[in-house]
Amino acid sequence: MIEQLKKFDNNVFAVEIIDGFTETDEKFCQKLFEEKVSQGYETINLLVKLDEMKISHSNAKAFFEDSLWALRNYHKLGHIAVVAHSKGLKAMVPIDNLFFERASKGRQERYFDVSQMDEAFEFVQKTSN
Repeated sequence: MIEQLKKFDNNVFAVEIIDGFTETDEKFCQKLFEEKVSQGYETINLLVKLDEMKISHSNAKAFFEDSLWALRNYHKLGHIAVVAHSKGLKAMVPIDNLFFERASKGRQERYFDVSQMDEAFEFVQKTSN
């Protein structure tokens, strides 16, 4: 299940994935993203809280389709804040940054522990356009 954490009047949206990630959740995220694009924003900053997500309750097809969608729309993604309490995710964020470095000048993905939620919100907001 996905829940919008907070609404913003700029190019930022923030969501939390609770329990599992489904195809319905995937469509909801895409809808939020497209709403920001239709408002005229060239890049969209995203905060995603994954602290209560359970991979075992998630739909593999939804993850695959979401990954493909993200790759197709990567040029529209701005800064990304990943909020969780996971050593695995913390290790993956710098790898993502290295992998996509050439394709995303000026874009940054950062990991924040759940205790740093306020800092994560500041990160995506201070880089908004």
